[in-house]
Amino acid sequence: MDTTKTDQPTDTAAQPAEAEEATAEGVPNADSDQRDSLDAHDPADDTATTRPAITPGIVPGAASVVAAGLGLASLSGTWLGTMLQERKQLAGQIKVQSGAAADQISAAYGTPWHTTALVNGLFALAAVVIAAVVLLRQRRPVTAGAPWVTAVAWGAVALGVIGLLIAAAMGFDVFSDLPKIPTSPNSPAG
Repeated sequence: MDTTKTDQPTDTAAQPAEAEEATAEGVPNADSDQRDSLDAHDPADDTATTRPAITPGIVPGAASVVAAGLGLASLSGTWLGTMLQERKQLAGQIKVQSGAAADQISAAYGTPWHTTALVNGLFALAAVVIAAVVLLRQRRPVTAGAPWVTAVAWGAVALGVIGLLIAAAMGFDVFSDLPKIPTSPNSPAG
């Protein structure tokens, strides 16, 4: 037995700092490794956690869904289009009280039809423009997003183009002409 005196105390309970250093899987100075990793912490990471996180895919994803909704609305009609159509129809019915028969038909039926075509066409145009912006931004390698965003945007373009074609056909009376009053056999042709 060695009975030489040393300067270091032999009681381990009196040395809590050394006990903590050796606790991390038996590796001494594990606490100093943790301190080194905290010193190497990037302050730019703190800014990402303090402000609300908006991932790059949220805005294009939301825009492509909105564009698809606008494209679908251009095909099925909207509350705005229905309201404007009814307003024009009422104005046409008021005009029916006076004027030529062709003007009365145009005011009562043609103008509301063309108003619906115009509103649906504007919704379709908005769908195409928003989807095109999303698709153009998705082509950049920096903002390459999820594949579903691109798929929904292409669907919105398709719905918008179909809506534009239908609105144009309605505006030019391709589907049906305005009703015409037949000429009576007693009236002179002219």
